[in-house]
Amino acid sequence: MTAADLTPYAHLVLREASLPELPNHYRGKVRDNYDLPDGRRILISSDRLSAFDRILAAIPFKGQVLTQTARHWFEATADICPNHVLAYPDPNVVVGRCLTILPVEIVVRGYLAGTTATSILTQYKAGARTLYGHRLPDGMRPNEPLPAPIITPTTKAEAGAHDAPLTEAEILAKGLLSPEQWRIVSEAALALFARGQEGAAARGLILADTKYEFGTDAAGEIVLADEIHTPDSSRYWFAESYPERFAEGAAPESFDKDFVRNWVAARCDPYRDDIPEIPQDVVMETAAVYIRAFETITGQHFPLPDRDEPPLERIRRNLAAYLAA
Repeated sequence: MTAADLTPYAHLVLREASLPELPNHYRGKVRDNYDLPDGRRILISSDRLSAFDRILAAIPFKGQVLTQTARHWFEATADICPNHVLAYPDPNVVVGRCLTILPVEIVVRGYLAGTTATSILTQYKAGARTLYGHRLPDGMRPNEPLPAPIITPTTKAEAGAHDAPLTEAEILAKGLLSPEQWRIVSEAALALFARGQEGAAARGLILADTKYEFGTDAAGEIVLADEIHTPDSSRYWFAESYPERFAEGAAPESFDKDFVRNWVAARCDPYRDDIPEIPQDVVMETAAVYIRAFETITGQHFPLPDRDEPPLERIRRNLAAYLAA
């Protein structure tokens, strides 16, 4: 599906998902959340695109892609770890159990990759060889497979702050997780990653790394939350071109969702300057890449919605039973 194919649907963008009829509203960067009195949470994925600690744009169908990609993987991994999902009343909506989110983000990495300060490639290039408590050999090249997948946990930073690296010893010493909680989440994360890599390989992809979020329910059971193996939470590469590009020292081919980020960064300092108006063709190219990612990752056709019904009206209609509760 091309940007031109999607242009007639450009007006179906969900910038806000505010429903005053629902209680306990919390607006995140991308999702609008509502906690119901009976212990359920409604999570509505908007089309907002967040980068540089601000909202840059709204990308049509982005929220639907993330929700439905996560649905594919939640259903494909339910035998490994229980998850928070109770229902999918709308393509952009998941109803789940309210959880107490654990204060550690679990990142699993299968390759020496990344660009942020917490990435293992950044730290490896700076000379570090013991990363997150794992010892890596000398002489590794960017984007090379690790000897085995590793967990590189980080803190869950408050809004505006940055995540910080953690080791297993630090997690236990600080009491962030109990030894039993750490055992459960680390074993689950590695098993989920193995399932994700297997599923990605079947679709001609490499799942290089990803992040997981866990919480505890009212009974204290550890539950997988948030999203899983989506284009935003995971690094996917195309397997066919990987060997040649790695041999050349080139970056692996991936879903290039960064049209908007790159366009903005080339025209201003996005951390300090006002963001210029982003052209519609850049927005729609990004929408097309998200849909391509969904179809490639899941093997499913992306269903385009009714062009005559605004997405918020559709969501309100599909949530009628919850609005009346």
